[in-house]
Amino acid sequence: MKKIKIAIGADHRGFLLKEFLMKQSREFVRWIDCGAFTEENSNYPVFAHAVCEKILRGEADMGVLLCGTGAGMAMAANRKPGIYAAVAWEGIIARRVRQEDFCNVLVLPADYLDEERVVDVVSEWRCAHLKNSERYALRRAMIDDEKMGE
Repeated sequence: MKKIKIAIGADHRGFLLKEFLMKQSREFVRWIDCGAFTEENSNYPVFAHAVCEKILRGEADMGVLLCGTGAGMAMAANRKPGIYAAVAWEGIIARRVRQEDFCNVLVLPADYLDEERVVDVVSEWRCAHLKNSERYALRRAMIDDEKMGE
């Protein structure tokens, strides 16, 4: 079975959970560590951009980001065209954002997840099958339309 390549990044608040997560699912996932590499205070946009660049260059299939609330990472990641980042803290939410919104970057609020829950959330997201309906395709096209709303 081919391993999925997932770029992963976290700031200081998500560092420990990132390190734990990278030890999980190794039989299915090839993790690409984009930092942080210590618990020292760090700036989340650096890691959000690094993960997104791996995806956009085709070096990773998907991405996972972790910070305190998830909000900062999601905002930074979604600045990149072709990135669909969403915050999820429950498996069902992770599955639905992948299936319906084609989320290619899962953002985890590290301050609100424990090790057991984070494994479940990532697993649900990673294993979700995309729903290729016209409705979802239209919504993605609307997101990508820079002139929409003018």
